[in-house]
Amino acid sequence: MTERQTSPTVLETADVVILGAGPAGLTLGNLLHAAGVDCVVLERADRTHVQTRARAGFLAANTVRVLDRHGLAEGLRRHGRPHGVCEFRTEDGSFRLDYGALGRREQHTVYPQQDLVTDLLTHYLDAGGRIAFETEAQSVQEAAGPRPTVTVRDAEGRPGRWSARYAAGCDGRHGAARRSLPAGTRRYHRDHGVSWLGLLAEAPPSMDAVGYAMHPAGFAGHMARTADITRYYLQYERGTPADAWPEERIRAELDLRMRTAEHGPLHHGRIVQRTVIDLESDVIEPLRHGSLLLAGDAASLPAPAAAKGANLAVLEAELLAEALIEDLAHGDSRALDRYSARCLAHIWRAQDFAHWMIQFLHSPAGPDGESFFHESMRRSRVESLRTSRTHQDWFAENYVGI
Repeated sequence: MTERQTSPTVLETADVVILGAGPAGLTLGNLLHAAGVDCVVLERADRTHVQTRARAGFLAANTVRVLDRHGLAEGLRRHGRPHGVCEFRTEDGSFRLDYGALGRREQHTVYPQQDLVTDLLTHYLDAGGRIAFETEAQSVQEAAGPRPTVTVRDAEGRPGRWSARYAAGCDGRHGAARRSLPAGTRRYHRDHGVSWLGLLAEAPPSMDAVGYAMHPAGFAGHMARTADITRYYLQYERGTPADAWPEERIRAELDLRMRTAEHGPLHHGRIVQRTVIDLESDVIEPLRHGSLLLAGDAASLPAPAAAKGANLAVLEAELLAEALIEDLAHGDSRALDRYSARCLAHIWRAQDFAHWMIQFLHSPAGPDGESFFHESMRRSRVESLRTSRTHQDWFAENYVGI
């Protein structure tokens, strides 16, 4: 494989400059490059980091269809595993939900995000795509003009500039694209007041289902990643460092909250990664600002309670690629004019379901009457999901869908 890496110190040009080599940026780069659009991906990290940063691992059915449609699904078709069952463990008993047989009868594909990113990057480079690793975008200037300029700095601190017809911000909520948004851009933000300790353990899955445990001590989650790696989550006190709990306490909390005395032991294994996750959601409106367009986490950040982030990123990348190709190859800008509204319809639906999941999985804090009221409502939702086929169909459609 020939890697074409660019590190500009003078003005360089491309039709589309893509900020960020995550699922959104690399999907967009692949689709534009395949259509003959001159594009470049700018990524602040090195290649090893891009290919090894562990994130989500559940791909929605539509995400798989998008990748299939563009010849980008070979790896996940070989190594991904279908998954369609949740198990809920609650104070009122436990139940399983075969969501793959409910709603639209769609399943997830379990495929670690770092593997998907590696596939997308390899395909892009093998096809001759341009990328600049260790090149951090600083700002997008003159986005309202005919050719925005992206200022960058490479690993040695040398400045550079890229001139483009369009800049695609796929660099997350703290990246240059968001920093470059004009005054008055609407940002909708919600802190859900819940934190998780995210764990990767060198252990085979302990369940054949996604495990959601609601316990008076707090939420716990079990999600398979590979045959040898399991993702665990523990509700965690806000502000506590990730390394505050010894492994013995983590294992004890998992056993308690997952109710192993009733359901059998967990495979624990060595913990290889810890991350504190504050559950927050935000949305930018609109997603187009002249020649600057947003996708992925730069466009919206759904709280990670429903596995929507990477799936929204791939969907948005396909919609943005279609719109840019129509404009650059055919001179038709109507799809670009509709891009923001089309994406936001999907984004707000995903945000709604993620918010529902957070309320469903977590008991409200405090002993006051309002907390008792909300806790009673939460338990009623659990019972409705356990017994109502209509509710189960709704859950399945929204859990897998985007």
